[in-house]
Amino acid sequence: MEIIPRTGGAAANSQQSAVELKLQKGDAVHVLHPQQIVAFQGTPRQREDKFMNVQGIYRKKKLIKSRLSGPSNLLLGLPTGYTLHCLELDGDHDMLFDFRHLLFHTEDVKMKSVLQKFKNMVATKDIMRMRFHGQGAIGIISCGPVIELELDPVTPSFIDSRALIAFPSRVGIDLSVYGNHLASQHMSYQWKMTGVGKVLLQVGWPDASLEQFIGQDSLVKRLLREIIPFGGVWFK
Repeated sequence: MEIIPRTGGAAANSQQSAVELKLQKGDAVHVLHPQQIVAFQGTPRQREDKFMNVQGIYRKKKLIKSRLSGPSNLLLGLPTGYTLHCLELDGDHDMLFDFRHLLFHTEDVKMKSVLQKFKNMVATKDIMRMRFHGQGAIGIISCGPVIELELDPVTPSFIDSRALIAFPSRVGIDLSVYGNHLASQHMSYQWKMTGVGKVLLQVGWPDASLEQFIGQDSLVKRLLREIIPFGGVWFK
Protein backbone atom coordinates (compact mmCIF):
# COMPACT_ATOMS: atom_id res chain seq x y z
CA MET A 1 0.00 0.00 0.00
CA GLU A 2 1.25 3.46 -0.93
CA ILE A 3 0.40 6.44 1.30
CA ILE A 4 0.44 9.88 -0.36
CA PRO A 5 -0.17 13.07 1.70
CA ARG A 6 -2.30 15.67 -0.11
CA THR A 7 -2.25 19.41 0.61
CA GLY A 8 -4.87 22.07 0.07
CA GLY A 9 -2.81 24.35 -2.19
CA ALA A 10 0.31 24.80 -4.27
CA ALA A 11 2.26 26.78 -1.66
CA ALA A 12 5.17 25.02 0.04
CA ASN A 13 3.68 25.64 3.49
CA SER A 14 0.18 24.44 2.57
CA GLN A 15 -1.40 22.38 5.31
CA GLN A 16 -2.00 18.68 4.85
CA SER A 17 -5.73 18.29 4.25
CA ALA A 18 -6.11 14.73 2.95
CA VAL A 19 -4.26 11.46 2.39
CA GLU A 20 -4.48 9.15 -0.61
CA LEU A 21 -4.12 5.39 -0.14
CA LYS A 22 -3.19 3.36 -3.22
CA LEU A 23 -4.08 -0.28 -2.62
CA GLN A 24 -2.57 -3.04 -4.75
CA LYS A 25 -4.13 -6.43 -5.39
CA GLY A 26 -4.12 -8.33 -2.09
CA ASP A 27 -3.97 -5.15 0.03
CA ALA A 28 -6.74 -4.20 2.44
CA VAL A 29 -7.19 -1.35 4.89
CA HIS A 30 -9.63 -0.86 7.77
CA VAL A 31 -10.90 2.73 8.13
CA LEU A 32 -12.13 3.45 11.66
CA HIS A 33 -13.70 6.82 10.77
CA PRO A 34 -15.69 5.96 7.59
CA GLN A 35 -17.15 9.47 7.42
CA GLN A 36 -13.66 10.71 6.43
CA ILE A 37 -13.78 8.76 3.14
CA VAL A 38 -14.00 11.53 0.53
CA ALA A 39 -13.60 9.43 -2.61
CA PHE A 40 -13.11 5.80 -3.57
CA GLN A 41 -11.95 4.51 -6.95
CA GLY A 42 -12.84 0.84 -7.33
CA THR A 43 -15.80 -1.52 -7.57
CA PRO A 44 -18.67 -1.39 -5.04
CA ARG A 45 -17.96 -4.89 -3.75
CA GLN A 46 -14.48 -3.78 -2.61
CA ARG A 47 -15.98 -1.92 0.37
CA GLU A 48 -17.42 -3.86 3.29
CA ASP A 49 -18.70 -2.10 6.43
CA LYS A 50 -19.03 -3.93 9.74
CA PHE A 51 -20.20 -3.11 13.23
CA MET A 52 -17.35 -2.85 15.67
CA ASN A 53 -17.01 -5.25 18.60
CA VAL A 54 -18.43 -4.50 22.06
CA GLN A 55 -15.21 -2.91 23.32
CA GLY A 56 -15.25 -0.66 20.26
CA ILE A 57 -18.73 0.59 21.17
CA TYR A 58 -17.44 1.67 24.58
CA ARG A 59 -14.40 3.36 23.07
CA LYS A 60 -16.09 5.58 20.52
CA LYS A 61 -19.49 6.74 19.28
CA LYS A 62 -18.86 5.79 15.65
CA LEU A 63 -19.79 2.12 15.68
CA ILE A 64 -18.97 1.15 12.09
CA LYS A 65 -15.63 0.51 10.41
CA SER A 66 -14.99 0.07 6.69
CA ARG A 67 -12.77 -2.55 5.07
CA LEU A 68 -11.57 -1.60 1.60
CA SER A 69 -9.57 -3.93 -0.62
CA GLY A 70 -7.34 -3.44 -3.64
CA PRO A 71 -6.67 -2.81 -6.38
CA SER A 72 -8.24 0.59 -5.64
CA ASN A 73 -7.54 4.19 -4.64
CA LEU A 74 -8.93 5.86 -1.54
CA LEU A 75 -8.96 9.52 -0.49
CA LEU A 76 -9.37 10.29 3.21
CA GLY A 77 -10.11 13.84 4.35
CA LEU A 78 -8.54 15.24 7.51
CA PRO A 79 -10.34 17.65 9.86
CA THR A 80 -9.13 21.25 9.67
CA GLY A 81 -5.88 21.67 11.59
CA TYR A 82 -5.23 17.91 11.81
CA THR A 83 -2.33 15.96 10.32
CA LEU A 84 -1.67 12.29 9.63
CA HIS A 85 1.22 10.38 11.19
CA CYS A 86 1.92 6.83 9.93
CA LEU A 87 3.64 4.15 11.99
CA GLU A 88 5.14 1.00 10.49
CA LEU A 89 4.81 -2.01 12.79
CA ASP A 90 6.90 -5.17 12.79
CA GLY A 91 5.64 -7.69 15.32
CA ASP A 92 4.35 -6.91 18.82
CA HIS A 93 4.15 -3.19 19.64
CA ASP A 94 4.53 -1.94 23.20
CA MET A 95 2.57 1.31 22.82
CA LEU A 96 -0.95 1.92 24.15
CA PHE A 97 -2.98 4.24 21.92
CA ASP A 98 -5.95 6.51 22.43
CA PHE A 99 -8.45 4.92 20.06
CA ARG A 100 -9.96 8.24 18.97
CA HIS A 101 -6.74 9.17 17.15
CA LEU A 102 -6.69 6.03 14.98
CA LEU A 103 -7.79 6.67 11.39
CA PHE A 104 -6.88 3.36 9.74
CA HIS A 105 -4.79 0.22 9.96
CA THR A 106 -3.75 -2.35 7.38
CA GLU A 107 -5.17 -5.87 7.22
CA ASP A 108 -2.35 -7.72 9.02
CA VAL A 109 -2.33 -5.35 12.01
CA LYS A 110 -4.50 -6.58 14.87
CA MET A 111 -5.84 -4.56 17.81
CA LYS A 112 -6.11 -5.67 21.42
CA SER A 113 -7.96 -3.66 24.07
CA VAL A 114 -6.25 -2.96 27.41
CA LEU A 115 -8.34 -1.98 30.43
CA GLN A 116 -7.33 1.28 32.14
CA LYS A 117 -7.04 1.80 35.88
CA PHE A 118 -10.33 2.85 37.45
CA LYS A 119 -9.15 6.35 38.46
CA ASN A 120 -7.91 6.94 34.91
CA MET A 121 -11.26 5.78 33.51
CA VAL A 122 -13.07 8.33 35.68
CA ALA A 123 -10.74 11.16 34.66
CA THR A 124 -10.56 10.44 30.92
CA LYS A 125 -14.00 8.79 30.43
CA ASP A 126 -12.15 6.11 28.42
CA ILE A 127 -12.40 2.47 29.46
CA MET A 128 -9.84 1.06 27.04
CA ARG A 129 -6.58 1.84 25.34
CA MET A 130 -5.43 -0.06 22.27
CA ARG A 131 -2.34 -2.17 21.67
CA PHE A 132 -1.27 -3.40 18.22
CA HIS A 133 0.56 -6.43 16.94
CA GLY A 134 1.40 -7.71 13.49
CA GLN A 135 3.16 -6.32 10.44
CA GLY A 136 1.76 -3.33 8.63
CA ALA A 137 0.89 0.32 9.15
CA ILE A 138 -1.45 2.40 11.29
CA GLY A 139 -2.55 5.96 10.56
CA ILE A 140 -2.84 8.40 13.46
CA ILE A 141 -4.62 11.75 13.21
CA SER A 142 -3.45 14.53 15.51
CA CYS A 143 -4.16 18.19 16.09
CA GLY A 144 -0.90 19.61 14.81
CA PRO A 145 2.36 17.66 14.47
CA VAL A 146 3.15 14.48 16.42
CA ILE A 147 6.23 14.78 18.63
CA GLU A 148 8.16 12.01 20.42
CA LEU A 149 9.25 12.72 24.00
CA GLU A 150 11.78 10.52 25.81
CA LEU A 151 10.78 9.51 29.34
CA ASP A 152 13.13 9.19 32.32
CA PRO A 153 12.94 6.25 34.76
CA VAL A 154 13.54 8.53 37.79
CA THR A 155 12.58 12.12 36.95
CA PRO A 156 8.84 12.39 36.23
CA SER A 157 7.49 13.99 33.06
CA PHE A 158 4.24 15.94 33.41
CA ILE A 159 2.26 15.80 30.16
CA ASP A 160 -0.95 17.68 29.41
CA SER A 161 -3.72 15.09 29.25
CA ARG A 162 -5.01 16.64 26.02
CA ALA A 163 -1.67 16.03 24.29
CA LEU A 164 -1.08 12.34 24.99
CA ILE A 165 -1.73 9.98 22.06
CA ALA A 166 0.29 6.89 22.99
CA PHE A 167 2.70 5.67 25.66
CA PRO A 168 4.65 2.47 26.50
CA SER A 169 2.58 -0.10 28.39
CA ARG A 170 5.16 -0.61 31.16
CA VAL A 171 5.62 2.99 32.31
CA GLY A 172 4.24 4.42 35.54
CA ILE A 173 1.31 6.75 34.85
CA ASP A 174 -0.90 8.75 37.22
CA LEU A 175 -3.13 11.81 36.97
CA SER A 176 -1.53 14.79 38.65
CA VAL A 177 -0.81 18.52 38.63
CA TYR A 178 2.45 20.26 39.49
CA GLY A 179 3.85 23.59 40.62
CA ASN A 180 2.62 25.83 43.43
CA HIS A 181 -1.03 26.30 44.37
CA LEU A 182 -1.67 28.97 41.73
CA ALA A 183 -0.06 26.89 38.98
CA SER A 184 -1.95 23.71 39.82
CA GLN A 185 -5.22 25.64 40.15
CA HIS A 186 -5.17 26.92 36.56
CA MET A 187 -3.71 24.01 34.58
CA SER A 188 -5.35 21.07 32.87
CA TYR A 189 -4.89 17.62 34.37
CA GLN A 190 -1.43 16.21 33.69
CA TRP A 191 -0.19 12.66 33.22
CA LYS A 192 2.73 12.08 35.58
CA MET A 193 4.90 9.51 33.82
CA THR A 194 8.15 7.71 34.66
CA GLY A 195 9.81 4.83 32.86
CA VAL A 196 11.77 3.87 29.78
CA GLY A 197 10.61 4.66 26.27
CA LYS A 198 8.99 7.43 24.25
CA VAL A 199 5.50 8.92 24.28
CA LEU A 200 3.65 10.34 21.27
CA LEU A 201 2.19 13.81 21.74
CA GLN A 202 0.01 16.11 19.66
CA VAL A 203 1.18 19.68 20.06
CA GLY A 204 -1.29 21.83 18.15
CA TRP A 205 -4.71 21.67 19.81
CA PRO A 206 -6.58 25.02 19.74
CA ASP A 207 -6.64 27.29 22.79
CA ALA A 208 -9.60 29.67 22.48
CA SER A 209 -8.47 31.94 25.33
CA LEU A 210 -4.96 32.35 23.87
CA GLU A 211 -6.27 33.03 20.37
CA GLN A 212 -8.66 35.65 21.74
CA PHE A 213 -5.88 37.28 23.78
CA ILE A 214 -3.48 37.42 20.83
CA GLY A 215 -6.12 38.66 18.41
CA GLN A 216 -7.62 41.42 20.53
CA ASP A 217 -6.66 45.07 19.99
CA SER A 218 -4.46 46.85 22.50
CA LEU A 219 -6.03 49.44 24.82
CA VAL A 220 -3.94 52.24 23.27
CA LYS A 221 -5.08 51.37 19.75
CA ARG A 222 -8.73 51.36 20.80
CA LEU A 223 -8.36 54.78 22.49
CA LEU A 224 -6.67 56.29 19.42
CA ARG A 225 -9.41 54.90 17.21
CA GLU A 226 -12.05 56.68 19.33
CA ILE A 227 -10.23 59.98 19.97
CA ILE A 228 -8.53 60.85 16.66
CA PRO A 229 -10.71 61.90 13.70
CA PHE A 230 -10.92 59.07 11.18
CA GLY A 231 -9.16 56.89 13.75
CA GLY A 232 -11.03 53.87 12.48
CA VAL A 233 -9.24 54.34 9.13
CA TRP A 234 -5.74 55.00 10.47
CA PHE A 235 -5.73 52.43 13.28
CA LYS A 236 -7.31 49.27 11.92
